[in-house]
Amino acid sequence: MNDFLTSLTAGSGETLTAAAVLLALLVSGLSGFMIGFTYLKTNDSENVQRNFVLTLFMLPVIMSVIILFVGSNVARAFSLAGTVSIIRFRSAPGDPKDIGYIFFSVAAGLACGIGFYFYGLAFVVILCIIMAILEKSKFGRPRARARMLKITIPEDLNYTGAFADVFEAYTKRISLNAVKTADLGSVFVLTYHIVMAEGADEKELIDQLRCRNGNLTISISEIPAIAK
Repeated sequence: MNDFLTSLTAGSGETLTAAAVLLALLVSGLSGFMIGFTYLKTNDSENVQRNFVLTLFMLPVIMSVIILFVGSNVARAFSLAGTVSIIRFRSAPGDPKDIGYIFFSVAAGLACGIGFYFYGLAFVVILCIIMAILEKSKFGRPRARARMLKITIPEDLNYTGAFADVFEAYTKRISLNAVKTADLGSVFVLTYHIVMAEGADEKELIDQLRCRNGNLTISISEIPAIAK
């Protein structure tokens, strides 16, 4: 029992054994599963990419095996560096949170690869709990979400200041983002980004705007998230 506890807390030695490889694979796989599970639970299900979750599971296992095989062998380290240098990774810029989870997985794999299984698992468990608490408490989230407001107005209505008093009563922040013509120039379509004032009712805002734009089309929607 003492030998087992010592193996959990001590760094890896020079000799690579089958037991050490299996233990590293098991612990790194468990770490990857916990990281992936935490990522799933702390993100909106419609925005989660299955391939990314699988990557979070794979990374600790891959990193631990690489560290185990390289060990303290300088020649292997240089060979690994040369192999990695010829590989190019092409991907769109990701969400900062996703990048953080990638480093999370890599760190867990490194801990398992050098033999610090106990400390590696403790690190994964503690950080997963912290991420779950931050998500539950909605830490860092804005209190009000931005909305996209589109108003259709007749061509003879001067939109500059036409809705100023309505916006002042119902919105906290507003900006005019686009103006375009439609129906062969007979109407204008105004696109605003707005943040509703606290306690303001969207239906009442629409009703007030309808009285000004001749009951033409008005729509409010959430601003779409940037694609990953």
